[in-house]
Formats: sequence, C-alpha cells, structure tokens
Amino acid sequence: MAERTIVCIGCPKGCEIHVKYEGHEVIEMTGNTCKRGEDYVRNEITHPLRMVTSIVPVEGSEFKTVPVKTRSDIPKEKIFDVMRELTHVKAKAPVKMGDVILENVAGTGIDIVATRSV
Repeated sequence: MAERTIVCIGCPKGCEIHVKYEGHEVIEMTGNTCKRGEDYVRNEITHPLRMVTSIVPVEGSEFKTVPVKTRSDIPKEKIFDVMRELTHVKAKAPVKMGDVILENVAGTGIDIVATRSV
C-alpha cells in the first residue's frame, strides 16, 4: 500500500490530504474538509489531469510569439507529448484569442488555443 500527502487546490483552504492507496484504488483518505478535496485527491490518484500552457512562434506579426493553452485538462502522462508537438507549430497572423492553433494535440481529443490576440 502506498501513502501520499496531497495539497488540495479545489478551494482556497489548501487542505493537506493524506491518502493511502493501492494502484488506482483509494483505501483511506484524511484531512479534507470538503467534498471537493475528496474528489480532487481521488482524481489525482486514479487519473491525474493537467492544463498545459506554452507559447508558439507567430509569422506575420509584430509579436514574435502567442501564448497558448490546452482547451481543457489533459492526462498528465501526455504533457511531454503535447510539448513535443508544440515545438513544430507556427501560427500565422492575425491570431484571435480562442483560435485553434493545433487540433487534437497528441491524440488527446483536446485542441491547443490562443490565449491572446496578436
């Protein structure tokens, strides 16, 4: 059985939640003060997700780069695949906030979108 302490980011309290688990099964959890903490830790143990932010070069603009992000969370294990794909991407001006820069990044079904207009 593995044990971990996870600081919850579900609300501003930042509870330190102690969890015991085997594989992807949570056995015991203590320290959370709300349901959001329980849900956050359960997801973190069974299927951790992350938002990815980065920048990509822009052609035809006074700005050299545009900030981008995944439209929603992706599986944590896909982060390096996403970043590898982004190294080959160039946006063409004009770019509007929300424009899709790269579809289905790393086979996740999630798009990379611009977070600023340039």
